[in-house]
Amino acid sequence: MNILFIGDVVGASGREKMSDVLLDLKRENSVDFTIVNGENSAGGIGIVKKTADELFSAGADVITLGNHTFDKKEVTEIIGDPRIVRPANYPDVVPGHGVYLKNGIAVVSLMGRFNMPLVNCPFASADMILEKIASCGASNKIIIVDFHAELTSEKKAMGYYLSGRVSAVVGTHTHVQTADERVFDSGTGYITDVGMVGGINSVIGMDKSKVLKRFLTGMPQRFDVDSDGISLNALLISIDGQTGKCKSVLRINK
Repeated sequence: MNILFIGDVVGASGREKMSDVLLDLKRENSVDFTIVNGENSAGGIGIVKKTADELFSAGADVITLGNHTFDKKEVTEIIGDPRIVRPANYPDVVPGHGVYLKNGIAVVSLMGRFNMPLVNCPFASADMILEKIASCGASNKIIIVDFHAELTSEKKAMGYYLSGRVSAVVGTHTHVQTADERVFDSGTGYITDVGMVGGINSVIGMDKSKVLKRFLTGMPQRFDVDSDGISLNALLISIDGQTGKCKSVLRINK
């Protein structure tokens, strides 16, 4: 089975890029299932029904979220959709689903704890989630974890912690694709950050002039989504459907 994991889609330009290239990308790589991080799809921060609908229409099977999950109040209209997965280590009272589970495929969202909203321990949460998935039946062998975190060290630690227990750990949040993709000896695929769908001449998807002004002056700035030279970053994960083990991972830049 080939699973395509697409990095944080930033704003309208990111959604347009995904819509333009995803169908061909799926055909070229015989993709069976597509996961998209969509927490920046609405104006660069958050997600709303319109942007979620566009991502699904473009070819996403599941949308994962992160620290911007609840930045738009309109998210309440879609947070109950089982195809939309917010970090599972939010407290239990928080609305939404932290795990997608259907047809033997589990998609889990977890969020780190450094420079992030207050959440439960992602490592302990991962243990509990894997126990629940196992209790649902032995057929649930393919497990993809989106670890939305700031620190590379925290992501790397999670990769080792879940090695041999999940099919792949894919880092998101920084919007900068890393070149450390690998398959652990245990059969778990890994990358520290899959990247984004955003401007190659931007600062993590935002107009660089506004970002530079903030750094130079220390004054608040309204950031605008960059629309120049949009690139799609993704990870193609090839998995043995019988064992759930990862066979290969391939970085994609389109």
